[in-house]
Amino acid sequence: MIRSHGAKFLGHPVHPMLVVFPLGLLVTSVIFDFIGLGTGNGTWSLVAEYMIGAGVIGGLVAAVFGLIDWLSIPAGTRAKAIGAWHGIANVIVVLLFIATWVIRRPSPAQPGTGAIALSVVAVCIGAVAGWLGGELVDRLGIGVDEGANPNAPNSISGKPATTRRVA
Repeated sequence: MIRSHGAKFLGHPVHPMLVVFPLGLLVTSVIFDFIGLGTGNGTWSLVAEYMIGAGVIGGLVAAVFGLIDWLSIPAGTRAKAIGAWHGIANVIVVLLFIATWVIRRPSPAQPGTGAIALSVVAVCIGAVAGWLGGELVDRLGIGVDEGANPNAPNSISGKPATTRRVA
């Protein structure tokens, strides 16, 4: 099994810890835009704009750690290729949200349909990118400790995930 050892904190990969914030913020911004459209209350869309800003910043921070992880994956592997597609898709997501953020700046409480449509497209691409990230971890074991098992010791214990007795 291919293992990569990218950026870790207290024994856990940093990238997966960080991606939940931009994902949550950006998806929720779309939900808030729809609530704003449905209720006619522009405050929802104004809050969505702030969420987009925070999500873009969080996405850029997560991308740095994603790149560090990707660089640790061995060249010529399926994981390296999937990691590249995962990263490219997420860069596209961030760029689309930057575009929607710029488009909605003149009237953040009343974003146009184009701005909201870009956000929806970005979330759809983000879903595919997330699936690719899951493929890296769940199917290819990237970022998973060697010997991981249901009874492995705590990651901050300093002990390996599996302890094998040598005879």
